[in-house]
Amino acid sequence: MFNNDNLRLIVLDNCKELGEKVNDYINKFRGTDTNYIVPIEEIRFNNGEGKLTIKSSIRDKDIYIISDIGNYSCTYEMFGFTNHKSPDDHFQDIKRVFYAIRGHSNSVSVITPLLYESRQHRRKSRESLDCAIGLQDLVRLGVKNIITFDAHDVGIHNAIPTSCFENFYCTNYIISDLIDHENIDFKNILVISPDTGAVDRARIYADILRTNVGMFYKRRDLTKVVNGKNPIIEHKYIGDDVKGKNVLIVDDMIASGDSVIEVARDLKKIGAENVYVTATFALFTSGIDKIRKAYEEGVINRVYTTNLTYMREEYKCEQWLKVVDCSKMIANIIDTLNKGQSLSPILNDRDEILSKLKPYLK
Repeated sequence: MFNNDNLRLIVLDNCKELGEKVNDYINKFRGTDTNYIVPIEEIRFNNGEGKLTIKSSIRDKDIYIISDIGNYSCTYEMFGFTNHKSPDDHFQDIKRVFYAIRGHSNSVSVITPLLYESRQHRRKSRESLDCAIGLQDLVRLGVKNIITFDAHDVGIHNAIPTSCFENFYCTNYIISDLIDHENIDFKNILVISPDTGAVDRARIYADILRTNVGMFYKRRDLTKVVNGKNPIIEHKYIGDDVKGKNVLIVDDMIASGDSVIEVARDLKKIGAENVYVTATFALFTSGIDKIRKAYEEGVINRVYTTNLTYMREEYKCEQWLKVVDCSKMIANIIDTLNKGQSLSPILNDRDEILSKLKPYLK
């Protein structure tokens, strides 16, 4: 018989708001009034070393660790100056949870929406393969399930082929918000992949919207490396005519925004009517002035992203930005796993969004 009390959440300091929303949804699903979140204490010593303490019993419980490795707002004092936590710091804190649990739980699963080192998912010449090694570290520690969203390359699962690694997309949630907040003619829409690597992601949107995918090919200068990447020399568009079309640029993340703005400008030059952008993770590593300017110039109509990684509060108030809440999806995943049920209905669920789209596609 299913036991409501078998579930516990360990929400790291980097995603407290998201964790509380997940806790609320789990209670709604189960008709309970329980705080499933385990109290913890994350400690940093003055030399930068850390430790994590679990403040209540987790014996024989199914533990779900929720962590946002992209939250750069978390700080600690080190040798008298303030240090911001990096993804490396956050990932080490995830491992500290395992060290603190010491095998007392029934199982441990990790929900890390932004996958650690996801852009370092393959090796070129003599370089580190950080994402694969990070996943293998979790497996060695005894993780049961690794849950992530919109992985940069789902093929990274090959690094842990006998372990449970699930990659989810927020497509349904984002399209639902597009329907609710935009006056878009969905019969006249085209999905655009900003590069060859995002084509599969774009096809998910295109299949739901019953349209085609266009693609930009990025020609890079392979003789130079700037900020860890070869600079882009040219964007070349391949696909259907965009003249008079509403276009939806689909990517997994926005970092500086330079690439997506250039793609949007190129689309406007060849006749696109409206340009919308969707990215699961809006990092805004170089600020948002360029995107704000593109919006003011009419190059971009709106950017849709999720609350799966940290964003400064003032950014959320921008007119051109819409943040989609995906905490319900995480809660549904945790609730389903804890009950020992199949995740396939969540992975493959399209009925609700197709029903919502139907009136717009007639």
